[in-house]
Amino acid sequence: MEGHTPLLEVRDLKTYFFTRRGTVKAVDGISFSLAPGETLAVVGESGSGKSVTALSLLRLVPEPAGRIVHGEVLLEGQDVLKLKPREMRRVRGRRIAMVLQDPMTSLNPAFSIGDQVGEAVRLHQQVAGGELRRRIVEALSRLKISSAESRMGDYPHQMSGGMRQRVSGAIALSCQPQLLIADEPTTSLDVTIQAQYLELLREIQDRFLISIIFITHDFGIVAATAHKVAVMYAGKIVEMGPTEEIFDNPFHPYTEALLRCVPRSDRVDDRLVDIPGQPPDLANLPAGCSFAPRCPKVMGRCLEAYPPEMEVSPGHVTRCWLAVQES
Repeated sequence: MEGHTPLLEVRDLKTYFFTRRGTVKAVDGISFSLAPGETLAVVGESGSGKSVTALSLLRLVPEPAGRIVHGEVLLEGQDVLKLKPREMRRVRGRRIAMVLQDPMTSLNPAFSIGDQVGEAVRLHQQVAGGELRRRIVEALSRLKISSAESRMGDYPHQMSGGMRQRVSGAIALSCQPQLLIADEPTTSLDVTIQAQYLELLREIQDRFLISIIFITHDFGIVAATAHKVAVMYAGKIVEMGPTEEIFDNPFHPYTEALLRCVPRSDRVDDRLVDIPGQPPDLANLPAGCSFAPRCPKVMGRCLEAYPPEMEVSPGHVTRCWLAVQES
């Protein structure tokens, strides 16, 4: 989607957690942009900083330990990190919304589905009565929840996992936000329901030109949904580029390792592939590249300094000393 003015620009974002063990650099200087109607998939192992990135964009980092210490998050040119708390509350739900990983914990068991879907509409668009009811039914119907009017009075425990996930989507999309952050929303769904849910999100995205940040560890979902991919490791984006380019020409050894872990029907060897070693302690990062202790292509300089960002092809960047060596 080249040529579009970015809806979102993230510049050198850093989010740290200050603990007794030391400073945990959960997000450590990441930058990316997102055009209207574009989908960015953020991938990486657990603990790589994906979810903290999402919470940082919404300014929902758990305090007092967690703090955004540096950077800019520009939404249509406005830095949301500089907004007052009251102003930021107007942004959440109305301009940026989020679908959380587990709907059973994100939905309130004490309130009906109608109450929870209608809350954002009531607060942000000041509607009530019959109009509010109509908007709730419309939001539920948009996510293809059958008999939406009668399901308004149901509670989360009365719905299946797939339906609860759709309700979470209905809440997030009720005010037609410009940006939707989906944090592994299909993890608890079976394959059939997962495919239906992803297709539904694509339809809504095309209809309303919503930008989506899709946080996932599933490269199958990435291939089906994303325009571009950001690969995170130890709080940093180590590779980013168009989806097709990342799949066809991965450059960073970590990206290559993640792709090798994906089961493939054309593989003769049916053994699962893993990445040896463990992710680093974010409170005690090594001096050089964080992936160096696990990297099959490690060199001496990898242990001494972190590599700069290099462009390996148009729109495809990486942080790896191999790229510097080839340039």
